[in-house]
Amino acid sequence: MSIAVIASLAVFLGILYFLYGQQQKNHTLSRLVLFGLVLGSAFGLSLQLIFGEGHAAIGGTLEWVNVVGRGYVGLLKMIIMPLVLVSMIAAVVKLEKGGSLGKISGLTISVLLATTAISALIGIVVTQAFGLSAEGLTEGARETARIAVLENRVDRVSDLTIPQMLVSFIPTNHLLT
Repeated sequence: MSIAVIASLAVFLGILYFLYGQQQKNHTLSRLVLFGLVLGSAFGLSLQLIFGEGHAAIGGTLEWVNVVGRGYVGLLKMIIMPLVLVSMIAAVVKLEKGGSLGKISGLTISVLLATTAISALIGIVVTQAFGLSAEGLTEGARETARIAVLENRVDRVSDLTIPQMLVSFIPTNHLLT
């Protein structure tokens, strides 16, 4: 790691420390995100102006900066599903009339059953129209394909740098882990 990369990372850590200080002053999340966006853009622009486009120091700095950036985005992706669920539950709880809940539930279930029936009907029609059957499918084809995917992944994983490996540890969807 060159001195330029270390100096750039020191500036980046200074920006993160400044944002942490702003958080301690009880700024809103939207204001902190806006501060981060402006400071990150200024940091990136200054790197481009100082080193020039395509410089190795920029690439080295971005590898480590991406740990924070991609980690933040991954954590945001992870909390989307619980937030949607809580919003849906809160909307149901806030319904004023108890009878309207039954109507909404009945309508939702009816639409779900109708769309499922339509998709099943389309599947049956397509299968009959083209004469499709399960003949000729060999067992183990899926497993063979999975082995090939895993063999390709071994090459990708072995070439990961430390920052890329750190980012890969951050889940983006807690339901899949």
